[in-house]
Amino acid sequence: MNADCIEEESGLTKKGLGSGSISTLGAVVVGLSCCAPAYTMTAALGPAALQVENQLPAILIVGFIPMYLVALGYMALNRAMPDSGTTFTWATRAFGPWVGWIASWGLLAATILVLSNTAGIAESFFFLALSQLFQNDAIVELGNNPFVNIAVVIVFLAIATGISYRGMQSTKGFQYVMVAIQVFGLVWLIVAAFMAANDGSNPDSVPISASWFNPFAVSSFSAFSAGIAVSIFVYWGWDTVLTMSEETKEDGQGSSSGKATTILILTLVGLYVIIGTATVSYAGIGDGPTGLKNPAMSANVFAALSHPVMGSAGIILSLAVLCSAAASIQSTQLSPARTLLAMGHYKAIPAKFAEVHPKYQSPSFAIIVSGVIAAVFYAAIRFVSRDALTDTITALGLMVCFYYGITAFACVWFFRREAFRSVRTFFMKIFLPGLGGILLFTIFIKTTISSLDPDFGSGADIGGIGLVFIMGIGLLVLGVVTMIVMAFIYRPFFRGEVLKQGTPLWRIEK
Repeated sequence: MNADCIEEESGLTKKGLGSGSISTLGAVVVGLSCCAPAYTMTAALGPAALQVENQLPAILIVGFIPMYLVALGYMALNRAMPDSGTTFTWATRAFGPWVGWIASWGLLAATILVLSNTAGIAESFFFLALSQLFQNDAIVELGNNPFVNIAVVIVFLAIATGISYRGMQSTKGFQYVMVAIQVFGLVWLIVAAFMAANDGSNPDSVPISASWFNPFAVSSFSAFSAGIAVSIFVYWGWDTVLTMSEETKEDGQGSSSGKATTILILTLVGLYVIIGTATVSYAGIGDGPTGLKNPAMSANVFAALSHPVMGSAGIILSLAVLCSAAASIQSTQLSPARTLLAMGHYKAIPAKFAEVHPKYQSPSFAIIVSGVIAAVFYAAIRFVSRDALTDTITALGLMVCFYYGITAFACVWFFRREAFRSVRTFFMKIFLPGLGGILLFTIFIKTTISSLDPDFGSGADIGGIGLVFIMGIGLLVLGVVTMIVMAFIYRPFFRGEVLKQGTPLWRIEK
């Protein structure tokens, strides 16, 4: 079946993005930047260790499993329907406009949550790096002023938005430099942490044990699910690679983005497990000066460990995390901007979001809006408390489980008629993605119930209800209300007349 017939039957159409503007290597670099290993690990190591203690390396391995299973579903859908809308487009085609719209809201909400946290980390390491450079601790205190803090974050977001606005060529050049710096800093940290853990310089250091890699040694299922929610945070972002499927060298056929996704996920799991092991071995699990359960350091582990582990070279780690967070702010905007572009293109939200810049071939209006919303959300949350910023990590895990799970189930439903064509088809398109969806929804439900407890996460609450629950479920409720309003305005989309449900994918793949 030719492409014109596919578009006529399904409603899928191109959106004017720059076809052939990114290679497999470029997609891997952008994806690595979006996942931001240096930033995510400094933010997640403390909350994860608080839940699972010495089993931190195990939880990073287990957290990879549902992500990989879901990635198989993403790649199968991307091969059949390369579209910048990813979750929005695929869930709409599988389950109809209502499910597609609310699933995309989950993606957008997750992005806003992570941008607020990323921006906060970037600001912290900006002032830390300056204090280390000029050997003046008072500079760090300057960053604690909420007005200075917010102003710096807005500048970071404005710069990132400007780079994204100028298209994929500007994005790639910026990301190559940022990723090189953060990988160099992380490798230095890993080597230095293992050496310091074995030389006896830190009394809290502990020898590596096989039990660290045993997920069954976690104290309770509640702690296990909370730890998984945090570990999902560190893997989140790989799907940004697939939002660029219309811009790959292979003219949107998805092979480049599929290869990049596989390379990216395998790279991440190896890197994270090594970092987790090195950190636990050096810092120990306790509330001592370097302990990962010490409240003074758990929210920003690398900031606390950079000098003890690396000495005067600690500024290299600070710069690595700063570059990681700053680059992630920019690359993370790619996913919501392209989701908003697709939603505007398929008439699910105002058509203004479907605008593509004639010169830069970027979703210009969607990029600006996503940057402004992130800035406003950060400012609001920053004035609530720093605990709120910490809790965005776990709330993000809820959002990711929600929309990744729906996408995994969309894969199963789309390919159901092919289930028994071959053993490979059954496992790669039905069983494994379906299992990934079940695992993520189990984590979503369990973590949602647990987050009602005021002691969950940072311990912050409003009216006796945990802040993680309020942020996570509150955003989903807001999404439902917004969707109902949109349904009255954009009736053709919600009646299934624009992006059509149910065209069998075996016809598309021929």
